[in-house]
Amino acid sequence: MLITGGAGYIGSHAAKALSRAGYQIVVFDNLAAGHREAVRYGELVEGDITDVAAVRDALRRRDIFAVMHFAAFLDVGESVRDPVRYYRNNLVGALSVLEAMVAEGVRYFVLSSTCATYGEPVEIPIVETHPQRPINSYGETKLAVERALPHFERAHGLRWVALRYFNAAGADPDGELGEDHSPEIHVIPRAIEAATGGPGLHVFGDDYPTPDGTCLRDYVHVADLAEAHVRALQTLVETGASSAYNLGTGHPYSVRDVIDTVERVTNQQVPWTMAPRRPGDPAVLYAAPHKARAELGWQPRFPDLESIVRTAWAWHRMHPHGYARA
Repeated sequence: MLITGGAGYIGSHAAKALSRAGYQIVVFDNLAAGHREAVRYGELVEGDITDVAAVRDALRRRDIFAVMHFAAFLDVGESVRDPVRYYRNNLVGALSVLEAMVAEGVRYFVLSSTCATYGEPVEIPIVETHPQRPINSYGETKLAVERALPHFERAHGLRWVALRYFNAAGADPDGELGEDHSPEIHVIPRAIEAATGGPGLHVFGDDYPTPDGTCLRDYVHVADLAEAHVRALQTLVETGASSAYNLGTGHPYSVRDVIDTVERVTNQQVPWTMAPRRPGDPAVLYAAPHKARAELGWQPRFPDLESIVRTAWAWHRMHPHGYARA
C-alpha cells in the first residue's frame, strides 16, 4: 500500500489505521508540508509526486497493489492567490501518480477529496449528487482529479474511490499523531493556540443567517477519516465498484461553538476579534453522510465537537511546538 502525502496530517493517521488493519505501508512524501516524525507506520520514501519515474520506482520495488493519495496543498486562501502552485501540485501531481499506477499495473486508487468541490451549497445537508461548482482553485483542482478518474477506469480498468471530507479536526486518541501545519489554518488548533498565549483568533463574520451569526461547519475527527479510508479500500477491493462519498458527521457547529468548547476543555479564555467575512465563505456547510454509512459501514466514533477538541488539546499539551520540537 502506497500512501502519498503520508507524512501529513490526515495521511499519517490513515497510515496508522491501515497498518493496524494489517496492510504493509509505504509512505511517499517530499516532506514539503509533512513531518518525518509523523511517519511512524511503514517505510518512508522521499520523493515528489510530479516525478513519474520516482513514483513508478516506489510502486515497482515494493509490489504495491493500491495507492491512497493525500499529497495536495489545502489552503483555500493561498489557492486563490497562487493558482499555478495548486494546479501544478494538486492536479499535475495526481495525474503523475495515476500515470505511474497505470504503467505499473496498480489497480486501486483512493483519493483524498473535499467538500470544496461543491462550492456554494444549493441544498443542505449536502449529498453526493449535489452540483459540483467550486469557487476556488483548491476545489477546482480536486474536482479535476475526480473527473479524470472515470476516464482512467474506462481506459485502464482503474478502480477508485473519492472521499470528500468536510472539516477534518482533532488528533490521534493515542497521542502519537496530530495536527502541525505552518502556518496553521484550521480553527480548532488556532483557537487552542490563542488560549495558550499564541496569536488571537480572528472570527470572519458574525452576520451570517445562523443562530449566532457565525459560520456553521461539519467537523469530522481525523481518526474517523482514517477509518473511512480503510473501509473504502476494503469495499473497493471486494466489490470493484468505484464511487464517491461524503465524510462528515451531519451535525454542524458554529465558530462560536468552537470557541466556547475550547474554553471549556482547556479551562482558558480564547482571545478573539471580529473580522470581515472572507469572500466565498458559505454560511452553512454540512454533510449528508448516509451513503458512507450504508455502503462502507462507516460510523464516526467521535461525533461531537467536545470529543474532537479534547483530542486536539491533548496533542497540543504533549507537543506544544509540533513534531520536531516536541
